[in-house]
Amino acid sequence: MTSSAVLTGKRAVVFGAGGSIGAAVARKFGAEGADVFLAGRTASTLDAVTRQINESGGHATYAVVDTLDDAAVDAYLDSVQRAAGRIDIEFNATGPRITEYGNGKPAVDLPIAEFTAAQAVLISQFITARGAARHMVRQGSGVLIFLTGSPARPHTPGASGIGAAFAGIENLTRTMALELTGTGVRTVCLRTAANPDTRTIRDTADTIGAMMNSSRDQVLAGFAAGTMLKVSPHTEDTAASAVLLASDYAAMMTGTVHNATAGVCTD
Repeated sequence: MTSSAVLTGKRAVVFGAGGSIGAAVARKFGAEGADVFLAGRTASTLDAVTRQINESGGHATYAVVDTLDDAAVDAYLDSVQRAAGRIDIEFNATGPRITEYGNGKPAVDLPIAEFTAAQAVLISQFITARGAARHMVRQGSGVLIFLTGSPARPHTPGASGIGAAFAGIENLTRTMALELTGTGVRTVCLRTAANPDTRTIRDTADTIGAMMNSSRDQVLAGFAAGTMLKVSPHTEDTAASAVLLASDYAAMMTGTVHNATAGVCTD
């Protein structure tokens, strides 16, 4: 933690904190002074990230929580409220593996089950944001941070399932911001692009590479070349954007999407 930490005194809940983006965000929140409450499906990965935060001078605890279980999420958020006294930040980076939602398949070949599986991203973020919002409304402050990817603004084929889910999340961001008008609660969305240091994007690159007879590195290089900045965002970049949105520097931002895609897609 630095003397200029911008989240000092904040209590942040990070769902999916054992995954690549969730872990990076949790670590960054901790480094910026927040007390971090990590939640996810796998105790071993959550424990590892929690230890990293605590050994770096931060404060973190974790719990195993299924973000598709409404009652379990509410119970966990209630426990955080009791322990911390408030919930200032909520972020959710959970999601299924790409093999579950048929990433890379055109819509005409995509089974209904795989399209439906992609919507778990939307459902999970709805459940966690709704639960956190109830606490934030009572305390009169807080920020809900949704997470999407560049397929929310279609720019490549083969992403109809996850693209529909991401677009739904961005719509939910704006709708909840309208509904929370005057409560002191901000609702924002962080849209990132292919982070090559995540398992999801490495798996995506392997899938596309098998179709195109290309290597993973070649596919990842193509992702970078497709951005306006000619470089792909990494998890540290995505985490830095999350810190910005969570901080008082973004106090006037609500009902909007922060486009951190390196120019893969525009608004």
